[in-house]
Amino acid sequence: MEEAAAEAAVSPVRFKSNYAVSRKIEPFYKGGRVQLNRDGKFMFCPCGTKLNVIDVETGALHSLQQDDEEDISSFVLSPDDEILVTGSRALLLKQWNWRENKCVRTWKAVHIAPVASMAFDSTSTLLATGGCDSTIKIWDMIKQYCTHNLKGSSGVVHLVEFHPDISRLQLFSSSVDYKIRIWDLNSSKCVAMLDGHFSAVTSLAFADGNTLISSGRDKICMVWDLKTRESKRTVPVYESVEAAILLPGKGDFSQLGVTKQGLHFVTAGSKGILKVWEVATAACVYTQPVPFELKEEASERSLTQCMLVPARNEIVTVSVEHNIVFYDAQTLQLRKQLAGYNDEVLDVKFLGPGDSHIVVATNSPQLKVFELATSHCQILYGHTETILALDVFRKGLMFVSCAKDKSLRVWRMNKDGRVICVAHGLGHAHGVGAVSCSRLKESFVVTSSQDCTIKIWNIPESLTSKAKAALISSPETLHAKVTERGHDKDINSVAVSPNDKLIATGSQDRLAKLWSCSDCSLLGVFTGHKRGIWCVQFSPVDQVLATSSADGTLKLWGLRDFSCLKTFEGHDASVLKIIFVSRGTQLLSSGSDGLLKLWTIKTNECVKTLDGHEDKIWGLHSNKQDDMVVTASSDSCVMLWKDVTEIEEKEAQAKQEEQIMKEQELSNLLHEKRYLKALGLAISLDRPHTVLMVVKAILKETDGRKHLEENIVQLRKDQKEAVLTFLVTWNTNSRNCHEAQAVMETLLKHEAPDSLLQYSGIKSAVESLLPYTERHFQRLSRLLQASMFIDFMWQNMRLADASQQEDVTL
Repeated sequence: MEEAAAEAAVSPVRFKSNYAVSRKIEPFYKGGRVQLNRDGKFMFCPCGTKLNVIDVETGALHSLQQDDEEDISSFVLSPDDEILVTGSRALLLKQWNWRENKCVRTWKAVHIAPVASMAFDSTSTLLATGGCDSTIKIWDMIKQYCTHNLKGSSGVVHLVEFHPDISRLQLFSSSVDYKIRIWDLNSSKCVAMLDGHFSAVTSLAFADGNTLISSGRDKICMVWDLKTRESKRTVPVYESVEAAILLPGKGDFSQLGVTKQGLHFVTAGSKGILKVWEVATAACVYTQPVPFELKEEASERSLTQCMLVPARNEIVTVSVEHNIVFYDAQTLQLRKQLAGYNDEVLDVKFLGPGDSHIVVATNSPQLKVFELATSHCQILYGHTETILALDVFRKGLMFVSCAKDKSLRVWRMNKDGRVICVAHGLGHAHGVGAVSCSRLKESFVVTSSQDCTIKIWNIPESLTSKAKAALISSPETLHAKVTERGHDKDINSVAVSPNDKLIATGSQDRLAKLWSCSDCSLLGVFTGHKRGIWCVQFSPVDQVLATSSADGTLKLWGLRDFSCLKTFEGHDASVLKIIFVSRGTQLLSSGSDGLLKLWTIKTNECVKTLDGHEDKIWGLHSNKQDDMVVTASSDSCVMLWKDVTEIEEKEAQAKQEEQIMKEQELSNLLHEKRYLKALGLAISLDRPHTVLMVVKAILKETDGRKHLEENIVQLRKDQKEAVLTFLVTWNTNSRNCHEAQAVMETLLKHEAPDSLLQYSGIKSAVESLLPYTERHFQRLSRLLQASMFIDFMWQNMRLADASQQEDVTL
């Protein structure tokens, strides 16, 4: 604490004034087929009404957004990467230029129900669409018309595939009757039916011109001879198969159990693992090892799709949980994993020595660790129920998670970025809802639970040193050192002070309490909130505790006398999380309405309200450098916010300097009587008054009218439009009406009515000009009448005076 205070004294604290979203990790895939382009650099994932295009290296995405707001039912990318076609529930097909996010063509699908499957032929000229209306349509993509309408399938046609040899002009399809139909495109007839599966056929793979492998949910794969159209072999896979892909003939696949020549294929299905099979013997030669227990029936780990990307020598799998995994095709070593969908995000923390990763607790028993640079996602298995909270030790390598399964787990990140579980502890009677780590050393963890108790768990030094040396093969067991019943209701938050001597808890019973860390004895109670407390946080520099509550307020409390020092009001909903930023001089708070607020403690004011999320913000954490913040919300999004205070200040300063320079230049131009340049500059500065001054200066010259006319005529159209809007304002004031009328006269003289009508805002300008101009003319008329009357009187007086003088002289 003293060190932090000393450091704060050395350099002045910069108050923050704004944050901007620098990155958004949002759901990009919600189910359906995924496709990669030819070189494997881009991946296409359907997500409701839009299709997301993901850069596999960085995880950056852009979306193809439809106008009709209908869900995409299927899509396909042509083998040459040029044509992307989507089909939506609006029964429309759209062709896209996906690199530029442009829809090139839209046409009616002619199906009377949504399109369920699509496939291109190997030349990228023919597109087959299989509909939910039992028909298949074939489209010529170059001549843009429907060439075939194939009828005869029963139910939804969920699989269509062209024979790779286009000279045969054959199309293979499968529908709800589990048969594989072969269509001859010359005669538009079904020439054969391959009957052998007893459940839905999920994929077709062509080995050579005459061999076909089909996979099905009836737990078998079948090898067909396309000459005789008979089954050559049935391979029992013992799990519902979603995809079968052939291993290439070339390449060393010895690590996958491939020892002989001949056909081998990989299956993916309900067990969630990849298996390699030899066609000749129907034997499984390799089973992929996985970090979870295998289940016989389908689960969230089941695989829904498997693809080979020859260009990158990768096998890609897609799971029911929407995780997309890239493996090395020859070793099945994991290369990259992307998480397509996070459910509600309950907590998030920065991780790694340079805050290079974030760890995210979603509404599931698995933790996700994202590498920010590449979007690579590690999935950590261990908990058996939803993880509720996270906390990270000071160095950023070790962190703790707690879950509904009444347990906590300690994890450590290795130098290569891999995370392993090093310890776990059981002891609470209910779900563990809050956790806090020791601040000085990796020595203990405090947890609180719905059983209204707090527990302190010691982390032995032997464990941390073993974890550092990566000597832990299985997690060690932790035991609670102290247990204390802390509150009468659920404890929502727990925090450890910067010197590791105090613990604070906040509960649903509207109280926050302060405890001694050594023996968990109660030191004091903070009372004042009207609703349950959601978060407690110690100041990094002062002896102060911050609390946030469901009553919409934040409060600061003194640790010596437990009195309330300040109350911050501004949130209209529950305040779920708070953190100190700017070395303890400012607070950031997140609410259940999806808003973030930045507060300056000294002035009690809310400096900025940031609106980025659409639902409750459960997670809020700042990085060590205090220039980034990460937030996580129930809207499934994780956002990274960058402190842009300095950038905005510099921009404002640069703007100001530029303004001063321009003003100086303007006064120089006026002094040198270079009126045309002065007019242009004053217009670009958007200064109506300065433009008026220039016009007045021109009119003061000899032959002023003529000069004004010459200068106005030389202006560009956009500049004339600006002058027109300015003169509307000048015309409202009788002092400036002469200049306004002079400029207007020039415009009316030199611009044809048609070109004037093209000006933006001409209608409103004319409407504003007319009444004031009429008023000015009326005033001039009255002035003229009055002057005529005075002149007449003066003439008469002079005449009378003259006649009197004549009488006197006589």
